[in-house]
Amino acid sequence: MSKRDLKLYLQDLNKEQLRDQITELYSQFREVKEYYDFAFKPNENKLIDECKFKITKEYFPKNKRRAKCRRSVAQNNIRHFKRLGMEPTLIVDIMLFNIEIAQTYSAEKGFKQDAFYKSMLKSFEEAINYITEQGLIQDFLVRLQKISNESTIQNWYNSRLFEKLLNYLNNQK
Repeated sequence: MSKRDLKLYLQDLNKEQLRDQITELYSQFREVKEYYDFAFKPNENKLIDECKFKITKEYFPKNKRRAKCRRSVAQNNIRHFKRLGMEPTLIVDIMLFNIEIAQTYSAEKGFKQDAFYKSMLKSFEEAINYITEQGLIQDFLVRLQKISNESTIQNWYNSRLFEKLLNYLNNQK
């Protein structure tokens, strides 16, 4: 069904029928429930705190399990927050927090796998692109510089690429 067909269908429904359909969607689909819960009571700080907790747990689990260090945990939350229409500065905060916590882990434990460094570079690039799109360069430039500097301090093999991306961002100002 196209959006146009949906609009025509909805025009034919009366107010009570619309209310019933939305209530049914709300009770049957988790995504619809989350959307309406967020739209009417956007507790963004709670969602951000929960997300940061999950990301931290990926690198520093509370029990004696091995750290999983999955970038996907942060990426899934970021996608979800974008779908909800969350404030862009909060989304950028999560993007950068993910890289920062990974760098903290890397400084403490070290990493041998190239995939880790590649994924952190990809996260950095995505953050820079999003920051540029949203016009938030000035708000996050200091954190981005710290991340780039930390990649150099830790001798990441791709630290020059972090610097290159940062220089690109500086030229966008």
